[in-house]
Amino acid sequence: MSFLIALSRLLAKYTALFIIAVAVLAYFVPQTCTFVKGTTQIVILGIIMLSMGMTLDRQDYRILAQRPFDIFVGAVAQFTIMPMIAIFLAKTFNLSDGLTLGLVLVGCCPGGVSSNIMSFLCKGDVAFSVGMTTVSTLIAPVATPLLVNFLVGKTIDIDPFAMFQFMLIVTIIPVAVGSLLNIAFHKNKVFQDIRQLMPGVAVIAFALIVGGVIAVHGSIFLTSGLVIFLCIFCHNALGYVLGYLAAKVFCMSKAKKRTLAIEVGVQNAGLATGLCGKFFPTSAEAAIASAVSCVWHSISGTVLANIFLTLDKKAEGKEEVVKSQEAKA
Repeated sequence: MSFLIALSRLLAKYTALFIIAVAVLAYFVPQTCTFVKGTTQIVILGIIMLSMGMTLDRQDYRILAQRPFDIFVGAVAQFTIMPMIAIFLAKTFNLSDGLTLGLVLVGCCPGGVSSNIMSFLCKGDVAFSVGMTTVSTLIAPVATPLLVNFLVGKTIDIDPFAMFQFMLIVTIIPVAVGSLLNIAFHKNKVFQDIRQLMPGVAVIAFALIVGGVIAVHGSIFLTSGLVIFLCIFCHNALGYVLGYLAAKVFCMSKAKKRTLAIEVGVQNAGLATGLCGKFFPTSAEAAIASAVSCVWHSISGTVLANIFLTLDKKAEGKEEVVKSQEAKA
């Protein structure tokens, strides 16, 4: 057990490197991850969300209940920052109608499960992340079509029941079960050991999810063209920065700042890809923009989570040096 716990910590420490390695493997050997689809993908996502739920206790819910305004701020940021950045970049780079549609559609989608995972990996506020994703997903069936129609004049029709059903199965139920287990057995030694293994399990599971996306859309990633990739990069990066600044304006904690940055920057580009296929099957450019976003958001979010962890370690190192100097004095 001690070996497995050490391995879990190692995976958590080098999350970005491990996930990028799996992504590269999936790109060159797609068959290694093509099994991550359909029911298998849902089960893997459920395992990840269960592991996140196992970190939540009563105190997390009390804190969340004390500041519902933070969820409101997050939801507003989610559906204003990314759509506005998307249309701004489309106008600035004079993108074609198809690429504009794809980029705006990504910007108008809610946060995905990936953002919850990244918040978990960088020690963000998991309860806040799950709450934000839940609210934005419930709002999306109304907000996403309205925003897309307003910004690019295209009409889409999202099935609200299907979205909520997916959210319930993949996110809400696994998180609730994990949280209840933590509340009931947090003092149990066996449960404590299992909980220490879960970060590593989550990293492996998320790597498989990213690998699955790369296996399907990887060929598009390197052939999408420099301009659209630059737009997707800027769209994503500005989402992180403005999301973090929005949290700072409302005096949120460090954990919530990180979470809001990730929730705003990482969109459910998988949903955008699906919507493109269903409502705009003749627009190959829109599908390319959505698919490349799906890949890039997964990679960049993981790298950002790793950067946050590195900053924490540096800060801890400085604190130890200061304490050591004070002790000698």
